[in-house]
Amino acid sequence: MACPMSNICRGLRTVSLVLFYYVFSIGITFYNKWLMKIHVPVRWCCSSPQDFHYPLFMTLCHLIIIFCLSAMTRCAMQCWTRKTRVTLSWKDYCYKVAPTALATALDIGLSNWSFLFITISLYTMTKSSAVLFILFFSLLFKLEEPNPFLILVVLLIAGGLFMFTLKSTQFNLEGFIMVLLASFIGGIRWTLTQLLMQKAELGLQNPIDTMYHLQPIMFMGLFPLFMFNEGLSLATTEKLFRVNELHPLLYSLFALFLGGSLAFGLGFSEFLLVSRTSSLTLSIAGIFKEVCTLLLAVEFMGDNMSTVNWLGFVVCLSGISLHVGLKTYYSKGNGSTVRSLPARENPDMELPLLMPRGNCSESEDEG
Repeated sequence: MACPMSNICRGLRTVSLVLFYYVFSIGITFYNKWLMKIHVPVRWCCSSPQDFHYPLFMTLCHLIIIFCLSAMTRCAMQCWTRKTRVTLSWKDYCYKVAPTALATALDIGLSNWSFLFITISLYTMTKSSAVLFILFFSLLFKLEEPNPFLILVVLLIAGGLFMFTLKSTQFNLEGFIMVLLASFIGGIRWTLTQLLMQKAELGLQNPIDTMYHLQPIMFMGLFPLFMFNEGLSLATTEKLFRVNELHPLLYSLFALFLGGSLAFGLGFSEFLLVSRTSSLTLSIAGIFKEVCTLLLAVEFMGDNMSTVNWLGFVVCLSGISLHVGLKTYYSKGNGSTVRSLPARENPDMELPLLMPRGNCSESEDEG
């Protein structure tokens, strides 16, 4: 029987990791909105030095920063553990990593792009619909078995989203479609990511290794869309390539590096939270994170939320909570709706992002 002090320490550690995750997760959402600033298309943007209306270029810069930080972290981990980090062959890289990387690039790119048009509250609510698409593709790839309760989950989330957008006073169709499309692609992204990280022969159970391998193809996949939409405008802007003063350039570079660091910190904080607690903790923390994000958006960003909007949000969260509860129930041996995929024995800091397994990290302290 564990002593009370041990339970207290474990509880404090969990709370600290959740708060650490919140800093990066909520922080990058508000950062993206802060950098985009005004809900106008790129071609209509104003010239204020605080407004940086190049979401795709911003995403590309973040990918470069994440790649560099991942490479540095891999080197540090290799020196610490004295074990060589995995490096995939070109065949595995092109055929097995590329689909996940392209889906991830489109998901992130469209999500960041949408901040030019919509509020944080509408973005948060619409992005929650990703659970629907993750469920759909999990069933399609047979990662989960059909369950009658899933129909209720889908109805609650879809109904909540409908109620939220129906009475939204700050609704923007273009931004809404972008986020909804990003959520659909996100369903593909996370399903492929789960498959990728659980393929024992690839050895990508550690998200640092996964991020390191994904970023180059993500960059190449997003670059053509950037050139078509923002290339000419960026080449002629006074904030970067036609800069007249040093201050705006330093401001832009600092802002881009800050966002890249937040994006890397988000992936790393998710990794720490799940590896030190469980994926259930991450799922529950994600539900409360949505509430915190909306409250902060209303308080500090001027988002307007009607009673119907809040009711729709509660209905949507009820669906997400039911989904998390069902996965927890079945993962504890009361049934089986989730098909376990093969994983390496004794993996180095393994992170099962989407598979809630109750004892995923009670003995992870050697990591």
